[in-house]
Amino acid sequence: MFKSAESVERLANRLARLPGIGRKSATRLAFHILKLPKEEAYEIADIIREVKDKVGFCSICFNISETDPCRICSDPNRQQQVICVVEETSDAAAIDKAEGFHGLFHILGGRLSPLDGIGPDDLKIKGLLARLTSDEVTEIIIATNPNVEGEATAIYLAKLLKPMGLKVTRIARGLPVGSDLEYADSVTLTRALEGRQEF
Repeated sequence: MFKSAESVERLANRLARLPGIGRKSATRLAFHILKLPKEEAYEIADIIREVKDKVGFCSICFNISETDPCRICSDPNRQQQVICVVEETSDAAAIDKAEGFHGLFHILGGRLSPLDGIGPDDLKIKGLLARLTSDEVTEIIIATNPNVEGEATAIYLAKLLKPMGLKVTRIARGLPVGSDLEYADSVTLTRALEGRQEF
């Protein structure tokens, strides 16, 4: 059996531990890094080091940031009374990029998943509740993913937040723009009908 250099094997083994990277992909990446000019490989290593040294989490919303508070929490032009609750930073980035939302965010750092051992104490729910002690926040938009775990998280949060007298809303789900009805599944069509709006 062919065996690579020990350091290349170690690199491939480490890369294979990254999410979404299987053993074959990790080996290809390791060989690609080996083929790179030294400067490029060192640049990648330096960027990883810089990210680990400079990037942390916002103490308010738990977004990744090089400053604390992050640029969104410290922006006086954002609507301070509306908080959009999402699972991950990438979800907040997608919503912010769409430019239809100008409020604040709260990143849970995951979603409830009892089968994976992830309960309420494993998410940043206490941080969210701490933000709601002032009268400034009037609406919480729950924007968890529309899967079983995301729905469970949304229901749990709604039950927790409604007694506080806040307006608790859920993002609409349904048909994407440009799609055809005939190709939509029944759950998507049901959600689209439930989320219908008046003209």
